[in-house]
Amino acid sequence: MTSINSDPRAETITVGKGDDARDIALLVRAADPARAPSAPALVWLGGYRSDMSGTKAIEMDALAAEGGLAAIRFDYSGHGASGGAFRAGTISRWLEEAIAVLDHVAPENVVLVGSSMGGWIALRLVQALAQRGSGPRVAGMVLIAPAPDFTIDLIEPNLSDAERASLAERGYFEEPSDYSPEPNIFTRALIEDGRLNRVLTGIIETGCPVHILQGMADPDVPYAHALKLVEFLPADDVVITLVRDGDHRLSRPEDIARMKAAILSMVENASDL
Repeated sequence: MTSINSDPRAETITVGKGDDARDIALLVRAADPARAPSAPALVWLGGYRSDMSGTKAIEMDALAAEGGLAAIRFDYSGHGASGGAFRAGTISRWLEEAIAVLDHVAPENVVLVGSSMGGWIALRLVQALAQRGSGPRVAGMVLIAPAPDFTIDLIEPNLSDAERASLAERGYFEEPSDYSPEPNIFTRALIEDGRLNRVLTGIIETGCPVHILQGMADPDVPYAHALKLVEFLPADDVVITLVRDGDHRLSRPEDIARMKAAILSMVENASDL
Protein backbone atom coordinates (compact mmCIF):
# COMPACT_ATOMS: atom_id res chain seq x y z
CA MET A 1 0.00 0.00 0.00
CA THR A 2 1.00 3.63 -0.47
CA SER A 3 3.03 5.04 2.42
CA ILE A 4 1.18 7.57 4.54
CA ASN A 5 4.36 9.65 4.44
CA SER A 6 4.32 10.01 0.65
CA ASP A 7 3.30 13.45 -0.51
CA PRO A 8 0.49 14.21 -2.94
CA ARG A 9 1.46 15.92 -6.18
CA ALA A 10 0.90 19.67 -6.35
CA GLU A 11 -0.55 20.94 -9.62
CA THR A 12 -2.15 24.08 -10.99
CA ILE A 13 -4.76 24.35 -13.73
CA THR A 14 -6.28 27.43 -15.32
CA VAL A 15 -10.06 27.71 -15.44
CA GLY A 16 -11.83 30.31 -17.54
CA LYS A 17 -10.52 32.55 -20.27
CA GLY A 18 -9.34 36.12 -20.60
CA ASP A 19 -10.21 38.34 -17.67
CA ASP A 20 -12.13 35.44 -16.11
CA ALA A 21 -9.11 33.11 -16.00
CA ARG A 22 -7.97 31.95 -12.56
CA ASP A 23 -5.33 29.47 -11.43
CA ILE A 24 -6.68 26.63 -9.33
CA ALA A 25 -4.31 24.79 -6.99
CA LEU A 26 -4.66 21.02 -6.60
CA LEU A 27 -3.11 18.30 -4.47
CA VAL A 28 -3.45 14.91 -6.15
CA ARG A 29 -2.56 11.63 -4.49
CA ALA A 30 -2.08 8.72 -6.85
CA ALA A 31 -3.63 5.36 -6.02
CA ASP A 32 -1.43 2.43 -5.08
CA PRO A 33 -0.89 0.34 -8.24
CA ALA A 34 -1.94 -2.73 -6.26
CA ARG A 35 -5.37 -1.24 -5.76
CA ALA A 36 -8.17 -2.36 -8.08
CA PRO A 37 -8.53 0.15 -10.93
CA SER A 38 -12.21 0.53 -10.02
CA ALA A 39 -11.44 1.77 -6.50
CA PRO A 40 -12.88 5.28 -6.18
CA ALA A 41 -10.80 8.41 -5.72
CA LEU A 42 -11.72 10.55 -2.73
CA VAL A 43 -12.58 14.13 -3.69
CA TRP A 44 -12.62 16.93 -1.13
CA LEU A 45 -15.09 19.79 -1.63
CA GLY A 46 -14.47 22.45 0.98
CA GLY A 47 -16.71 24.99 2.61
CA TYR A 48 -17.08 28.75 2.31
CA ARG A 49 -13.71 30.39 3.09
CA SER A 50 -12.09 27.05 3.99
CA ASP A 51 -9.25 25.43 2.07
CA MET A 52 -7.63 22.09 1.33
CA SER A 53 -5.22 22.36 4.27
CA GLY A 54 -8.00 22.15 6.85
CA THR A 55 -8.19 19.33 9.38
CA LYS A 56 -10.91 17.28 7.69
CA ALA A 57 -9.33 17.61 4.24
CA ILE A 58 -5.95 16.43 5.56
CA GLU A 59 -7.58 13.55 7.42
CA MET A 60 -9.40 12.47 4.26
CA ASP A 61 -6.07 12.47 2.42
CA ALA A 62 -4.44 10.47 5.22
CA LEU A 63 -7.23 7.91 4.98
CA ALA A 64 -6.60 7.62 1.24
CA ALA A 65 -2.88 7.14 1.86
CA GLU A 66 -3.52 4.40 4.41
CA GLY A 67 -5.79 2.55 2.00
CA GLY A 68 -3.84 3.11 -1.18
CA LEU A 69 -6.65 5.19 -2.64
CA ALA A 70 -6.36 8.18 -4.93
CA ALA A 71 -7.33 11.52 -3.39
CA ILE A 72 -8.02 14.91 -4.90
CA ARG A 73 -8.05 18.19 -3.01
CA PHE A 74 -8.24 21.68 -4.47
CA ASP A 75 -8.97 25.25 -3.47
CA TYR A 76 -11.77 27.22 -5.06
CA SER A 77 -10.77 30.53 -6.61
CA GLY A 78 -10.26 33.16 -3.94
CA HIS A 79 -9.49 30.44 -1.40
CA GLY A 80 -6.22 29.07 -0.05
CA ALA A 81 -3.50 28.61 -2.67
CA SER A 82 -5.71 29.34 -5.69
CA GLY A 83 -5.84 32.61 -7.59
CA GLY A 84 -8.83 34.77 -8.38
CA ALA A 85 -10.78 37.24 -6.29
CA PHE A 86 -12.85 35.87 -3.44
CA ARG A 87 -15.54 38.48 -4.03
CA ALA A 88 -15.99 37.20 -7.58
CA GLY A 89 -16.91 33.79 -6.24
CA THR A 90 -20.31 32.22 -6.82
CA ILE A 91 -21.70 28.68 -6.64
CA SER A 92 -21.65 28.52 -10.45
CA ARG A 93 -18.03 29.66 -10.58
CA TRP A 94 -16.84 27.23 -7.92
CA LEU A 95 -18.85 24.41 -9.51
CA GLU A 96 -17.14 25.14 -12.83
CA GLU A 97 -13.79 24.77 -11.07
CA ALA A 98 -14.78 21.46 -9.46
CA ILE A 99 -15.78 20.07 -12.85
CA ALA A 100 -12.51 21.31 -14.40
CA VAL A 101 -10.52 19.60 -11.64
CA LEU A 102 -12.26 16.27 -12.27
CA ASP A 103 -11.79 16.63 -16.02
CA HIS A 104 -8.09 17.30 -15.47
CA VAL A 105 -7.40 14.39 -13.10
CA ALA A 106 -9.91 12.12 -14.88
CA PRO A 107 -10.68 9.49 -12.21
CA GLU A 108 -13.05 6.70 -13.24
CA ASN A 109 -14.95 6.60 -9.97
CA VAL A 110 -15.17 9.05 -7.10
CA VAL A 111 -16.52 9.44 -3.59
CA LEU A 112 -17.40 13.09 -3.03
CA VAL A 113 -16.72 14.42 0.45
CA GLY A 114 -18.39 17.81 0.83
CA SER A 115 -18.19 20.02 3.90
CA SER A 116 -20.73 22.79 4.55
CA MET A 117 -20.98 24.73 1.25
CA GLY A 118 -19.05 21.83 -0.27
CA GLY A 119 -22.16 19.73 0.28
CA TRP A 120 -24.05 22.11 -2.01
CA ILE A 121 -21.25 21.95 -4.57
CA ALA A 122 -21.30 18.14 -4.35
CA LEU A 123 -25.03 17.96 -5.04
CA ARG A 124 -24.74 20.37 -7.98
CA LEU A 125 -21.71 18.47 -9.25
CA VAL A 126 -23.52 15.15 -9.42
CA GLN A 127 -26.38 16.88 -11.25
CA ALA A 128 -24.01 18.57 -13.70
CA LEU A 129 -22.14 15.34 -14.46
CA ALA A 130 -25.39 13.48 -15.08
CA GLN A 131 -26.67 16.23 -17.35
CA ARG A 132 -23.41 16.27 -19.29
CA GLY A 133 -23.32 12.49 -19.58
CA SER A 134 -19.56 12.25 -19.12
CA GLY A 135 -17.04 12.29 -16.33
CA PRO A 136 -16.46 9.98 -13.38
CA ARG A 137 -19.08 7.76 -11.85
CA VAL A 138 -20.06 9.07 -8.43
CA ALA A 139 -19.93 6.00 -6.20
CA GLY A 140 -20.93 7.74 -2.98
CA MET A 141 -21.26 11.03 -1.14
CA VAL A 142 -20.31 11.96 2.41
CA LEU A 143 -21.79 15.33 3.34
CA ILE A 144 -20.57 17.02 6.52
CA ALA A 145 -22.86 19.73 7.92
CA PRO A 146 -24.15 20.21 4.35
CA ALA A 147 -25.41 23.67 3.46
CA PRO A 148 -27.28 23.37 0.16
CA ASP A 149 -29.17 26.52 -0.78
CA PHE A 150 -27.69 28.31 2.23
CA THR A 151 -27.85 31.71 0.57
CA ILE A 152 -31.59 31.30 -0.01
CA ASP A 153 -32.62 29.42 3.12
CA LEU A 154 -30.15 30.58 5.77
CA ILE A 155 -28.94 34.04 4.73
CA GLU A 156 -31.65 35.89 2.80
CA PRO A 157 -34.49 35.35 5.32
CA ASN A 158 -32.32 36.66 8.15
CA LEU A 159 -30.87 39.79 6.53
CA SER A 160 -31.12 42.93 8.61
CA ASP A 161 -32.21 46.23 7.09
CA ALA A 162 -28.60 47.42 7.27
CA GLU A 163 -27.36 44.32 5.44
CA ARG A 164 -29.99 44.70 2.73
CA ALA A 165 -28.98 48.32 2.31
CA SER A 166 -25.30 47.34 2.08
CA LEU A 167 -26.09 44.75 -0.60
CA ALA A 168 -28.02 47.32 -2.60
CA GLU A 169 -25.50 50.13 -2.23
CA ARG A 170 -22.13 48.34 -2.05
CA GLY A 171 -22.91 44.95 -3.58
CA TYR A 172 -21.93 43.06 -0.44
CA PHE A 173 -22.27 42.96 3.32
CA GLU A 174 -19.96 41.78 6.07
CA GLU A 175 -20.54 39.88 9.29
CA PRO A 176 -18.17 38.74 12.06
CA SER A 177 -16.72 35.25 11.66
CA ASP A 178 -16.37 32.73 14.47
CA TYR A 179 -13.54 31.05 12.58
CA SER A 180 -11.36 33.93 11.42
CA PRO A 181 -10.41 37.46 12.53
CA GLU A 182 -11.51 38.60 9.08
CA PRO A 183 -15.25 39.08 8.58
CA ASN A 184 -17.35 36.93 6.30
CA ILE A 185 -18.24 38.71 3.07
CA PHE A 186 -21.40 37.84 1.19
CA THR A 187 -21.89 39.46 -2.20
CA ARG A 188 -25.00 40.27 -4.18
CA ALA A 189 -23.58 38.12 -7.00
CA LEU A 190 -23.28 35.11 -4.68
CA ILE A 191 -26.84 35.49 -3.44
CA GLU A 192 -28.33 36.04 -6.89
CA ASP A 193 -26.36 33.12 -8.34
CA GLY A 194 -27.47 30.95 -5.42
CA ARG A 195 -31.04 31.25 -6.62
CA LEU A 196 -29.96 29.78 -9.96
CA ASN A 197 -28.34 26.78 -8.27
CA ARG A 198 -31.08 25.73 -5.88
CA VAL A 199 -31.31 22.01 -5.25
CA LEU A 200 -33.98 21.85 -2.55
CA THR A 201 -36.78 22.32 -5.05
CA GLY A 202 -37.57 18.75 -6.07
CA ILE A 203 -36.23 15.21 -5.99
CA ILE A 204 -32.42 15.10 -6.11
CA GLU A 205 -31.25 11.97 -7.89
CA THR A 206 -27.63 11.32 -6.97
CA GLY A 207 -27.67 7.70 -8.10
CA CYS A 208 -25.44 6.73 -5.18
CA PRO A 209 -25.52 6.19 -1.42
CA VAL A 210 -25.35 9.35 0.71
CA HIS A 211 -24.16 9.65 4.31
CA ILE A 212 -24.83 12.94 6.10
CA LEU A 213 -22.96 13.88 9.28
CA GLN A 214 -24.60 16.73 11.15
CA GLY A 215 -24.00 18.35 14.52
CA MET A 216 -27.10 19.18 16.54
CA ALA A 217 -25.25 22.08 18.20
CA ASP A 218 -24.27 23.60 14.85
CA PRO A 219 -24.78 27.38 15.10
CA ASP A 220 -24.34 27.96 11.36
CA VAL A 221 -26.37 25.21 9.70
CA PRO A 222 -29.25 24.02 11.90
CA TYR A 223 -29.71 20.27 11.94
CA ALA A 224 -33.24 20.84 10.67
CA HIS A 225 -31.61 21.86 7.40
CA ALA A 226 -29.96 18.43 7.09
CA LEU A 227 -33.28 16.76 7.82
CA LYS A 228 -34.85 18.90 5.11
CA LEU A 229 -32.20 17.71 2.66
CA VAL A 230 -33.07 14.07 3.41
CA GLU A 231 -36.63 14.75 2.26
CA PHE A 232 -35.31 15.61 -1.20
CA LEU A 233 -33.31 12.36 -1.51
CA PRO A 234 -36.11 9.75 -1.56
CA ALA A 235 -34.55 7.66 -4.32
CA ASP A 236 -31.17 7.16 -2.66
CA ASP A 237 -29.77 5.03 0.14
CA VAL A 238 -29.41 7.83 2.72
CA VAL A 239 -27.96 7.58 6.21
CA ILE A 240 -27.90 10.60 8.53
CA THR A 241 -25.82 10.66 11.68
CA LEU A 242 -26.84 13.36 14.16
CA VAL A 243 -24.14 14.26 16.66
CA ARG A 244 -25.88 15.69 19.72
CA ASP A 245 -22.98 17.90 20.87
CA GLY A 246 -21.43 18.38 17.43
CA ASP A 247 -20.67 21.87 16.15
CA HIS A 248 -20.36 23.06 12.57
CA ARG A 249 -16.77 22.03 12.05
CA LEU A 250 -17.12 18.42 13.26
CA SER A 251 -13.32 18.26 13.52
CA ARG A 252 -12.90 16.60 16.93
CA PRO A 253 -11.22 13.16 16.96
CA GLU A 254 -14.56 11.43 17.40
CA ASP A 255 -16.02 13.43 14.51
CA ILE A 256 -13.07 12.59 12.27
CA ALA A 257 -13.54 8.91 13.14
CA ARG A 258 -17.18 9.15 12.03
CA MET A 259 -16.16 10.84 8.78
CA LYS A 260 -13.54 8.20 8.01
CA ALA A 261 -15.95 5.36 8.75
CA ALA A 262 -18.54 6.88 6.43
CA ILE A 263 -15.99 7.29 3.64
CA LEU A 264 -14.71 3.72 4.04
CA SER A 265 -18.27 2.43 3.86
CA MET A 266 -18.69 4.21 0.52
CA VAL A 267 -15.40 2.78 -0.76
CA GLU A 268 -16.37 -0.75 0.28
CA ASN A 269 -19.80 -0.38 -1.32
CA ALA A 270 -18.18 0.78 -4.57
CA SER A 271 -15.81 -2.19 -4.49
CA ASP A 272 -18.75 -4.58 -4.22
CA LEU A 273 -20.41 -3.26 -7.36
